[in-house]
Amino acid sequence: MMMETSPTTIAPVLIRKLLTSIFISADKSLLHLSEKFRFLEFPRYLLVSSFLFVLRVLPSLFPSIVHSPEYSYPTKKSPKSDIFSSSFGDNGGGDSGISRALGQLLSIINDIPVSSRKYEVVRSLAERLIEENHSEGFEELHEVNRTVIAAAFSRTLNQLEATVSGIERRRGVGRGIGGGVGGLIEKNGSLGGIFRAARYVGDVVWTRFVRAREEVTGSGESAEKLAAELLWLAQKLAACGGVEDVICLWASAWKLARLALSAEPRVQGSLVKVSAFMFKQAKEMNAEEVEESTKEKRRETNSKMLISWLPFLCRASNGTDAPILNGGERAEIERALEETIETLEREDQEKVLSSWLHHFTHCPSSDWPNLHACYARWCTASRKHLLLR
Repeated sequence: MMMETSPTTIAPVLIRKLLTSIFISADKSLLHLSEKFRFLEFPRYLLVSSFLFVLRVLPSLFPSIVHSPEYSYPTKKSPKSDIFSSSFGDNGGGDSGISRALGQLLSIINDIPVSSRKYEVVRSLAERLIEENHSEGFEELHEVNRTVIAAAFSRTLNQLEATVSGIERRRGVGRGIGGGVGGLIEKNGSLGGIFRAARYVGDVVWTRFVRAREEVTGSGESAEKLAAELLWLAQKLAACGGVEDVICLWASAWKLARLALSAEPRVQGSLVKVSAFMFKQAKEMNAEEVEESTKEKRRETNSKMLISWLPFLCRASNGTDAPILNGGERAEIERALEETIETLEREDQEKVLSSWLHHFTHCPSSDWPNLHACYARWCTASRKHLLLR
């Protein structure tokens, strides 16, 4: 049976529908203009705030139009999933007291803000445990260091990717609001559904507009801290002889590499340091005499790491006022990159160098890394290969 609609119900419905249409039209125009003229961001914010205020007031004046169970608008939470499923456990603590103690310390380091007085205390204590385990000379203690630090690196990598991804989402708050509301209106043909959809969007956007700027700033500082801790953990692991595990993790972090392209310059700077360290370590491992199966595995890892992180190195901010890497360091990384590329199969070299050429030539603000000599050698080798076939 259809419900009868009274004039008392129809009046607020028409008002709300009219306001929604006006808002969508006005917001689309202001969104387009505010991208060109920054001073229009504040008027647009006032428009959104006023619209959301009206959406909140109307239901309280006419509660009958939104409280019907027929028009419920469900929310759905997406399940959380780890970005990298680590085989090291939650904190790599293991089954011994010393490994659990070191795992707990490294976990606390992630959680404490760097501005806290206790941050340096905890970090110094962790460094002391790592150094003592290493200096004792027992393989069991060396394995504790490798396992726990690798687990901490994996956990920190997860947190960093989640943080950078969150920053990207919050930066996008407010873009396409009009289109989003219009889409909801199209999907919810009934008037009650329209109101529930509009109110739901209003609640979400209201919260995000108020806190978005503060959250982006705080998350940026957190991301920079986590990136710096990644470098510290990788350096500690290299000293313990277990850097190959984290090189594999870094090579698989393609999503973080993609997100890092639009990260803040300070975060990019820290990630440039981590990437530079990883490529230097990969170069040193390439010089080791190992079995052919191990060489093949390392070639695959090197190829993944180059495909993931070479575009980032081409496009990242390397520091203008205070360069992140000095001239000598940049030359060293270029040599490491060239040697790593030349360990790959010919087809993989082509993929990597083609990617480098694309990103290097499309980034006018940077001329590093310059792999022109490596590219020229590959061209010569390819020409010879064609003639010898």
